[in-house]
Amino acid sequence: MRMDHCSCNSLKWILTPIFLLLSVVLMMFLLHLGGDFSVPGLLTMNNTSIAKDPGISLHQTHTLSQRSNSSLHNIKQRKREKMKSRVERELEKARMVIQEASSNVISVNESTWLDAKEHQVDIYRNHAAFFRSYAEMEKQFRVYVYEEGEPPLVHHGPCKDIYTTEGRFIAELEQMKGGLRTRDPRRAHAFFLPFSVTEMVQFLYQPGSYDHQPFQRFVADYVRVIASKHPFWNNTNGTDHFMLSCHDWGPHASRGNAQLYENSIRSLCNANISEGFHPYKDVSIPEINLKDGEMPRQLLSHAFPSRTFLAFFAGGLHGPIREQLLQHWEGRDLAHMPVYNYLTEGLDYYSFMLRSHFCLCPSGYEVASPRIVEAIYSECIPVIISQGYVLPFSDVLRWEAFSVSVTVEEIPRLREVLEGFNEEDLEKLRKGIRAIKQHFVFNHPPKKFDVFHMILHSVWLRRLNVSI
Repeated sequence: MRMDHCSCNSLKWILTPIFLLLSVVLMMFLLHLGGDFSVPGLLTMNNTSIAKDPGISLHQTHTLSQRSNSSLHNIKQRKREKMKSRVERELEKARMVIQEASSNVISVNESTWLDAKEHQVDIYRNHAAFFRSYAEMEKQFRVYVYEEGEPPLVHHGPCKDIYTTEGRFIAELEQMKGGLRTRDPRRAHAFFLPFSVTEMVQFLYQPGSYDHQPFQRFVADYVRVIASKHPFWNNTNGTDHFMLSCHDWGPHASRGNAQLYENSIRSLCNANISEGFHPYKDVSIPEINLKDGEMPRQLLSHAFPSRTFLAFFAGGLHGPIREQLLQHWEGRDLAHMPVYNYLTEGLDYYSFMLRSHFCLCPSGYEVASPRIVEAIYSECIPVIISQGYVLPFSDVLRWEAFSVSVTVEEIPRLREVLEGFNEEDLEKLRKGIRAIKQHFVFNHPPKKFDVFHMILHSVWLRRLNVSI
């Protein structure tokens, strides 16, 4: 039977939607099965042509997409591993040459010894290893400073008074362009967390509460931020990261993150073994008290007066060691061994130091004392009276070459102990002080072998995991 033109058109309009609907149902069924079937010119969800070849199946397309994403991930991973292996190779190379210098297996090249020749070598535990290590640090060591955070709690610190070390170190590292600082974290051997515990105590602590939780929470939040934004913390669980604090509560602040406390390098003035300081991974730094940020003018002169006093101390009744010292010696012999609780008006603190052979440096409530560095500045032999104190840079310096250590039990016979040193002994110790003084001085900009670089050198040694 012959159908006219209008009938055909009517049938066409009826069947076309039915065919389209069946096609969609069939497509969804096949997609659900996930079978291999040809889908000519298939486009991905982002309209990127993946299977324009009619011979590529949907299953193959999905596989290719996975492989593509996996390849990109692998390329990025290989780049990270390459950079990591480069850093590790640099550390391994430095470690090897330092150990060789330490054991005198090979001679240190002439350029390195140009520095050594200008120093009194017997103040160092191993002068060959130290100068080689320092040279390798200058050549290879790079530190990355995280940019996260805002002043005053981060990127800022006090540059005066008893917390000078904390503020000056942060400031000098922040201002450094090139040299030991790198802007490329992939090139870094160490990562600095630039927060200031002193500023946290200033702005977050409730006076009189003795509550450490506010600044512990801040530390925890800061580590969480940098760990979520960068891969470097998680790559090593924080072992190549370091913090620095000269506040007594620096160790408490580090407890805000367990990995920071257990794994990271903590550079601390309060380097007390009984409070969790670990010499093999942590760094002891000197407590420096610059009241106006500059070296006291009385100590700038190279012409020191004659030393007429055996020993000197003036300070508050802070802690049990000072209590014993003052109990036995306060006011007992002011003409020969002046020991004061506090100096009376009209008496000059530095004048006494400059005129004394020995300067007594007992620990207070915490182990560190700024008197040690003040004694070094005045070339007065430090007498260290402490328990559990790891002395600054003792991984490098022989403290017995320029100071005297006295136990708490020897306090009652302190005068007898100090009078046992003859003039030759005293001059030898003062010579040692003059040799190491540069290691305890801040310069702006920093200079070779000064306290800024000595702190970084101690961090460098922890990254190398070598003892010299």
